[in-house]
Amino acid sequence: MSTSEIFLIALTIILAVPYAFWRLLRTDHYAPLVVVQIVGGIILGPGVLGAAFPGYYAFVFNPQVIGALNGVAWWAVMMFVFTAGLELDLGDALDNWSETAITAGCALLFPLLLGAGAAALLLQQPGWIGAKGNYGQAVLGIGMACAVTALPILVLLMEKLEIFRTPFGQRLLRYASLDDVLIWGVLALILLDWERVGRQGLFLAIFAVAAWAVRRLVSRIEENDRWYVSLIWLSACGFAADWSGLHFMVGAFLAGAVLDAKWYSRERLDGFRSFLLLAVMPVFFLSTGLRTNWGVGGAAVFGAAALFLVAAVAGKMAGVHLAGRLLGWPKGEAAVIGWMLQTKALIMIIFVNVLLDKQIITAETFTAMLLMAVASTMLTVPNVRPRLARLGLG
Repeated sequence: MSTSEIFLIALTIILAVPYAFWRLLRTDHYAPLVVVQIVGGIILGPGVLGAAFPGYYAFVFNPQVIGALNGVAWWAVMMFVFTAGLELDLGDALDNWSETAITAGCALLFPLLLGAGAAALLLQQPGWIGAKGNYGQAVLGIGMACAVTALPILVLLMEKLEIFRTPFGQRLLRYASLDDVLIWGVLALILLDWERVGRQGLFLAIFAVAAWAVRRLVSRIEENDRWYVSLIWLSACGFAADWSGLHFMVGAFLAGAVLDAKWYSRERLDGFRSFLLLAVMPVFFLSTGLRTNWGVGGAAVFGAAALFLVAAVAGKMAGVHLAGRLLGWPKGEAAVIGWMLQTKALIMIIFVNVLLDKQIITAETFTAMLLMAVASTMLTVPNVRPRLARLGLG
């Protein structure tokens, strides 16, 4: 068969298999489609079906097909990260800066510290730090991954729970938005390359000037043109960030963060995000699954995932409960907020993909983090729904 034919076979599998399991098994209560797609990527990858049926894997996911899928995945996730940056409402966070800073700070710091502590224990053993990473980078990277809240998935779950447009939902968005900014700032710090610090300084200087110019341009043109100009801006920022020694995902986030969501109609922005999740992000999830590895042993990888999960959940809940006490929240609110901010799939997966790309962590560490992200996201809705009902919010 030609490469194009095999590519279309792979694409059919990517789109059909997770959807069939999600629909037939009715997993939406504990595992939304995005989680099933991530799990599907792991199962379809080399560590599970690839190991059981190496002939299937070698035929469907040959190097040419993987190259084509990676290209689609890169562009898909860049657009998704761009929309996450675009939807940040820092103005709202600044209007409520005291409450937002306390909550977001506690919700980020506690799981970061516990995650870093868990990483410090695990990384004493060989096989977890990447070839180009050092101990400090890996500890900080894993700790931050344990603290991440996935803003796009948080939005999807709030829509499902019918709290997205409520005042309570807007509070959650404020907390998660500030944490997202800090997440990408920490990633830039982790990736700081002292040999290319001149390039990175040049990138930031040029970006500041270019962002000012693009903002002036986008604010003055019609919406149809805004979308086209925004995609050009996105690809240019991704290239420049990658060239500077940072990652194209840092550029993608910055490209969206400097623009205002009010310049784009809510209907088209929601439709664009839905299209990405429907049509192209499944390719990213599959390509993520293809990168999983169980080389240090399945038991070790699952053990590491469990360790990270405990650190992430315990740290997030402790931090949010402390914020609740400091701010005098009603009884029960801290538990709901803690579980909602525990959602990790997507942004955390993107974050650890960058760490893997830069060889700061190994594929085994990446696999453990991926399993932790899936498990933490699956815990959200079952824990939140009854608590919302008791508070009269759902």
